[in-house]
Amino acid sequence: MYTLIQASYFASAILFILGLKKMSSPVTARTGIMWAGVGMVAATIATFGYPGLNNFGLMISAIVIGSLIAWYAGRVVTMTAMPQMVAIYNGMGGGAAGAIGAVELIRAYGIGSDSVHALPPTAVALALLGALIGSVSFTGSIVAFAKLQGLIRTTLRIPGGQAINLIVFIFALAMGLWALNQGGAMQLGLFFAAALLFGLLMTLPIGGADMPVVISLFNALTGLAVGIEGFVLQNPALIIAGTVVGAAGTLLTQLMAKAMNRSLANVLFKSFGAHEAKASEIAGEQKPIEAQDAAIMLAYADKVIIIPGYGLAVAQAQHKVWELAKLLKDRGVAVKFAIHPVAGRMPGHMNVLLAEAGVSYDLIADMEEINPEFENTDVSVVIGANDVVNPAARTETSSPIYGMPILNVDRSKNVIVIKRGQGKGFSGVENALFYGDHTRMLYGDGQQMAASLITNIKELG
Repeated sequence: MYTLIQASYFASAILFILGLKKMSSPVTARTGIMWAGVGMVAATIATFGYPGLNNFGLMISAIVIGSLIAWYAGRVVTMTAMPQMVAIYNGMGGGAAGAIGAVELIRAYGIGSDSVHALPPTAVALALLGALIGSVSFTGSIVAFAKLQGLIRTTLRIPGGQAINLIVFIFALAMGLWALNQGGAMQLGLFFAAALLFGLLMTLPIGGADMPVVISLFNALTGLAVGIEGFVLQNPALIIAGTVVGAAGTLLTQLMAKAMNRSLANVLFKSFGAHEAKASEIAGEQKPIEAQDAAIMLAYADKVIIIPGYGLAVAQAQHKVWELAKLLKDRGVAVKFAIHPVAGRMPGHMNVLLAEAGVSYDLIADMEEINPEFENTDVSVVIGANDVVNPAARTETSSPIYGMPILNVDRSKNVIVIKRGQGKGFSGVENALFYGDHTRMLYGDGQQMAASLITNIKELG
């Protein structure tokens, strides 16, 4: 039986790795998710045969309740709310890793019981480390969820916050070392309290514009915590799955940080959402355009690039935008979609949104691929995006987004910006693109404006 269980874990690990590999491409992502899901089912079934387990009722109840919640959430959660769904699920993973560490430490120290489950000192140290990382990821992800959901609308910045965070973190480490040398309920209680508090304190000062980095960072931490606890339990499936998720999350965090012109050290050790935007005066004014005139520009263009942002998700305009793109393609217009790495509220948010609408994968291009094409583009259509197309990132050294790689939309021959009003982006920086001589503002709801463009283009014959 033991050999069969280990073989099942090994097969699950292979499916995890192959599934993740396939998720790297939109074309094979769906298959990758299915492969990884099969691997998880196999690992879960194998665990029921693990020697010494007897809480089958609790295990089955947890699986049924969790599955029902996940099924319901998957059915009702909108694409706009997908980032906070990812954040809360990621937090649950970190919390689970922290709970595993807590249970193993309680058993190892015999807290609340006369029996002691002997664990090697190395396993105890790993249990503490995994619990620390998992607890930080748990509360940090909860704060990220609350900010994305609008439950926390203010950015809390405490004077001397970095020093306080450092003190709390050092205290958590000290309590962990104390528990390692002299395990007891008090030491563990203080250790977990400090770890959970640190997750809260490090995330509260971070602004909404930095949420893509935050989500990918906590994803990496959750994977690391799961992998460490897998060593404690001697569970190969947890070790490999956690290591793969942790490595992928770390690489993704680096990608997100680079896309926002931040170093990984800056992300990890500084309050990277704590900067304040500096107001900048821009000469001129925004020039509005009517949907009928915008439709003429698009219908008679040779090449159009569409740049989606979070505003498109809020308006749920992805289906209408794809209908608009297909209509333009039928008229012989070359159409592409340009995706910035941190567009939206989580990594890959815009890719998922467009995939849901059925946009062909070969029409979606990332920043490095599409940027050279803007100079030869007749019309670029910006829908709900702001900071990722702001040329201030290239020119204004005092701007909080200075140095951030952007989509070179301002180099297009003409730009149409679909926007509800004249508000600024998450960074609070005024966008010089919107004041350009070649830019026209189509004010209104993204879905309604896309529908109006479609109607007007069809009337052109």
